[in-house]
Amino acid sequence: MNRFIKRIVVGPLETNCYLLGDLDSGEAALIDPGGDGEGLINAHLEDNGLKLKCIINTHGHGDHISSNRKFSAPIFIHELDACFLGNPVLNLSASYGLEITSPEADRLLKEGDIIGIGSFKLEVLHTPGHTPGSISLIGDDIAFTGDTLFMGGVGRTDFIYGSEKDLIYSIKNKLYELDDSVIIYPGHGPKSTIGREKRENAFYNVSTA
Repeated sequence: MNRFIKRIVVGPLETNCYLLGDLDSGEAALIDPGGDGEGLINAHLEDNGLKLKCIINTHGHGDHISSNRKFSAPIFIHELDACFLGNPVLNLSASYGLEITSPEADRLLKEGDIIGIGSFKLEVLHTPGHTPGSISLIGDDIAFTGDTLFMGGVGRTDFIYGSEKDLIYSIKNKLYELDDSVIIYPGHGPKSTIGREKRENAFYNVSTA
């Protein structure tokens, strides 16, 4: 498999948008297109001979969905966060004086769903806590963890719909069950591995004390 992964940092909150492609088939998925990176994203698509098959939102916050409407591809999001797409209060953009909305989802995701991009497959892992419908996308050796797990940190749970209990469960009982060698691509900040976070993430030490 000839895999292509490109991180594009977009918007004022420096959100990680990822372009994941199968260079053999020419299919690609765009994960969390927030901010104003469509010019760079389109350039990477063209330069690598890729065509978008879908947009996948790991959750419904404005900094992860704001450019959904700028691409002609079906939008995938977990069923519990679908209501965030058209609601600036839920997606938190109203808190910044903005009214970010997205077109409605074309596919509502749930735990265990498989998304194919050429010969590459991503499995949907429901990892709530940051939002009710937060997901991670799991490949053979990679995981796109959205705002659930970062290098050295975890997602916020101080929103009205956040749950620290759910976040702890999602990390300890789902993400930390993956192989230590799995590379994580988070919603903000640099990539890491499951093993490194189990050893060094201060949240892990606190939650298991």
